[in-house]
Amino acid sequence: MLNVSTEKHTFALEGGDERFEKRLNVVQLQEGLDLIEIKVSAKQAAEPPVLALSWNHPVSDIHGCWHASADRNKGFRADWMRKLRSNLAASAPAVSFFNLNGQNRLTFAYSDALNTVQFMAGVHEESGEFRCRIELFTEAAGPIADYEASLLVDTRDLPYYDSLRNVGEWWAAMPEYAAAPVPDTAKMPMYSTWYSMHQNMTAARIEAQCRIAKEMGMEAVIVDDGWQTGDMNRGYAYCGDWEAYEGKFADMRGHVNAVHRLGMKFLLWYSVPYIGRFSRAWDRFKDKILRFNERIGAGVLDPRYPDVREYIISKYEQAVREWKLDGFKLDFIDQFYRPDDSIVSSADGRDYESIPLAVDRLLTDSIGRLRRLDPDIMVEFRQPYVGPAMRKYGNLFRASDCPNDSLQNRIRTLDIRLLCGDTAAHADMIMWNEGEPAESAALQFINILFSVPQISVNLDRIPPEHAEMLKFWLGFWKKNRSVLLGGDLAPRNPELLYPVVQADGDGRSILATYHDELLRYRNVPHTGELTLINGRLREGLYLELEEDLGEAKIEMYDCRGRIVRTESVAMKRDVHRLAVPPAGLAHIQFARKENAK
Repeated sequence: MLNVSTEKHTFALEGGDERFEKRLNVVQLQEGLDLIEIKVSAKQAAEPPVLALSWNHPVSDIHGCWHASADRNKGFRADWMRKLRSNLAASAPAVSFFNLNGQNRLTFAYSDALNTVQFMAGVHEESGEFRCRIELFTEAAGPIADYEASLLVDTRDLPYYDSLRNVGEWWAAMPEYAAAPVPDTAKMPMYSTWYSMHQNMTAARIEAQCRIAKEMGMEAVIVDDGWQTGDMNRGYAYCGDWEAYEGKFADMRGHVNAVHRLGMKFLLWYSVPYIGRFSRAWDRFKDKILRFNERIGAGVLDPRYPDVREYIISKYEQAVREWKLDGFKLDFIDQFYRPDDSIVSSADGRDYESIPLAVDRLLTDSIGRLRRLDPDIMVEFRQPYVGPAMRKYGNLFRASDCPNDSLQNRIRTLDIRLLCGDTAAHADMIMWNEGEPAESAALQFINILFSVPQISVNLDRIPPEHAEMLKFWLGFWKKNRSVLLGGDLAPRNPELLYPVVQADGDGRSILATYHDELLRYRNVPHTGELTLINGRLREGLYLELEEDLGEAKIEMYDCRGRIVRTESVAMKRDVHRLAVPPAGLAHIQFARKENAK
C-alpha cells in the first residue's frame, strides 16, 4: 500500500502485484485544491490488476451530494451500497458534496473518463465519515505497460457549481478530451418528430410541421426512429441496413432538400449499436455481437471488430454524401457493454479487448471522417453518455427521455450544464396535452430555459393560445440566448431540484423560480436589466433587493406574451411584491446609469 497526504486527507493506493510498479504523488495547485497523481508501469505489457485509491472525509457541514447520474436523488449513499460506474459511454467520474447554502465542501474528479472506473463516496455509519474510493481495472482492458491518471480534489469554500465548472475546464484542457466545435445551429431551437409522430411519419407530414416550426423560430429538424422501417411496433428488429423506407420517404434526398429550402437544417436518427434480426445485414454480423435482446429483436454489435466499425461509419458517410444531412442523432451508445454472463462474440478478428477503447475508436473515426465531409456536422448524444470523453465526438448533449415531465427535464438539463462547458445542452423534446391550459403547457418550456429547446408537438393541431405561447417563449429564448446558454449559471439548491436558477451576462440577469415565492436577487455589477420568470401556476413574486437600484421600468407579460402591466418603481433595498402572472415574466429595466453600462 502507498500513502500520500494533503492538508486534509490521506490517500492510500491498494492492490496490484509484483508485475507492476505503483507510484503515488501529490501536487498542491493552490490552497484547498490538490492533484493526486497515479502512475503504474510494467516491464512487459500485461493485464493490470484491480487497484483502489481511497480516502476519508468528515461529514461536517455537508447536506447534499451531486454526481452526473444522481438525477432526482441528490442525497447521500452509505458505503455499503452499490458503487457508481463511469466510462466514456456512462456518466462521468466526478462527485460534489455541498451544504444547504450551495457551498462546496468536497468535490473530486478523476482524469480517466474513457475507461471503466468504479467509484464510491458513502457514509461510514460507525465514524460519520465519507469513505471515498476509486477502483481501476475492474473490467478487462487488455495488456498495458504504462498507465497515468490523476484525481482532482477541491475543498475550497466556493459555490458548488463553480467547483464543478472548474472540473469541466480541467477535463477540457486535456488533449485527449478536446471538445468538438459547436456550430451555431446546434444552439438554436429544433423540432423533433419523436413524441409528435413516433414511427408514424412521412416526408409530407414532416415538411408540413417544418413550415410551421420555421415560422415560430425553430432552425432545425431531428427526424427520429421510423424513417428506416414500415414497422410501427417500436422495436429495433429492422435496424442495421439504414435505408429510407420507400413507403414513407420515396425520395430522401428530395425530402432533405425541401427542408433545406425552408431554411432549416436536417438531423437524422440512427441506433448506433443495434443490428435487427430482420435486417439484411444480420447474417453478416450475427456472430459479432455482444448480446441479443429478444424483447426488441436486435443484437448489440461488437465494436471491437474493425469491419463492424467500418460498416457503421460507412453508413453515416453514405447518408451525408447522398442525402446531404447536416447532422445525426446517434442513439444507444450506452448499450455497448457486455454483461458478465453474456456469450462472447464467436468470430475471430477483434483488434481490441477493451469495449470502451473500441467505442472510442469507432466514434473518433466517425466524427473525423464526417467532418471531412462537413466541418459543421452536428452529432447529438443523450444522457447518460454526456461525460468529458463524449465531448470529443458530439456537440449536442440531450437530457434523457422524460416525456411531458417538465420537472425532470429541468433537473436533467441543469445536470448536463454543470459539466458540459460550451457543448450545446439540449432539453428532452417538450410535449404537452392539447387540452391543457396555456399556463400549464408553458411550464414545459419555462423549465428548460437554460438549455436548447427541442419541440415535439403537432404544431398544426395545438390550440391557438398554445401556438401563441410557444411563439412568445421561443422568441424570448432566442433574444436572450447569449445569457441563458453563455452566461454565468447559478442553479441553486440541487438538493431541492434547482428551485431557483440565475444566469448573468451581456449586462442582463435572468432569474427563474420554479417553487420559491420570495427571490433574493444577487445583483451583478453592470447589470442594467433583470428578467424574473415565474415558473409557477400562481400569480405574484416577492423580490428582495440587497441594495438600492434606483428607478426602474417594469413590464409584466403573461404566458402568451401579452403585456398585462407596466409601471415605474423605485427599486429600493427592500422586499417588493410584483404581480407576475402564472408562467409569465417581469422585465425590469434599471435607470441607474452605472448599472446600464
